[in-house]
Amino acid sequence: MKTIEKLFHNIGLSEITGPITPVSGGFMHRMFRVDTSDGSYAVKHLNPEVMKRPGVFENYKRAESLETMLENAGIPIVPALVINEKKMQECDGEYFYVFDWHEGKITDWDHITPKQCRIAGSIQGRIHAIAPKQVEAETKEPSQIDWNNYINEAVAQNSEIEPILKDNLELLTHAQDEMNRANVSLPGIECITDEDMDPKNIMWENGEPRVIDLECLDYGNPVSHVLQLSLQWSGITTCTLDLDKTKAFFEGYLEAYDNGFRDYASVFGVAYTWIEWLEYNITRALGNCQDEAEQNMGISEVKNTIARIRYIADMEEKIIQKMNEWFSA
Repeated sequence: MKTIEKLFHNIGLSEITGPITPVSGGFMHRMFRVDTSDGSYAVKHLNPEVMKRPGVFENYKRAESLETMLENAGIPIVPALVINEKKMQECDGEYFYVFDWHEGKITDWDHITPKQCRIAGSIQGRIHAIAPKQVEAETKEPSQIDWNNYINEAVAQNSEIEPILKDNLELLTHAQDEMNRANVSLPGIECITDEDMDPKNIMWENGEPRVIDLECLDYGNPVSHVLQLSLQWSGITTCTLDLDKTKAFFEGYLEAYDNGFRDYASVFGVAYTWIEWLEYNITRALGNCQDEAEQNMGISEVKNTIARIRYIADMEEKIIQKMNEWFSA
């Protein structure tokens, strides 16, 4: 809290008038509300462990540039404030983004409507339509996560994630193989993508959406991203998939942007990209994190994510069948 107080003083914002309050945010960074004599702000404290990664500042700089492009294109977003000619702020070796405070709410994952799915799909389509281009088919390096190595590390630490990793080794191997196969089958299209635009990152104010948490903006493959996000918006994250909502998301998307691709069933394996989130949380669960609270979050997310991957595997045949029906014409 003292660092945020110092930050506000250093960057010339108004006097803080009340306690700095933690607010619920994502699973990676920490969010705070700061009330001042000139209004309220949301402050994102970027995870110090993330900020140690190679190339992280280049990645954030690219995301900031793309955020400006979205804002200029009229996409409903909550952009980081530009203060002293920059978005990312530094104080005592810690890094922050500052936003205007908005009173909107995130929809409960269990109460997302088909209408909201259609709106979210349309927003994603509008983002993808800003600057798409044909490129060479992707030659992405295959994922080579060594699950056995993580199991051995968990055994050495007597970690509670060891049995769940060991019991699901065959599942995780299948998921990685299917993801790798799908990635090399994606069409050669590139556009601006927001892989983190799931329901927790759209805030609704009087029924109107605002996209938040835009640090994941990058260039990527639209086919991969629409498939993944259509499933997240329709319940794959909570293992309560409603395929009517998946269809609504695609309908909103295709109304806003249509690159002509229809063979989504053939690249269904990108749905297993959850293994990348799983690996990140395995490392947190094994102690590569800020503190015990983050380590416990890592343990929880390992359990949640493996359950999600199991659910995707169980639903795979049904989803592929529906996608073949929807896009057969």
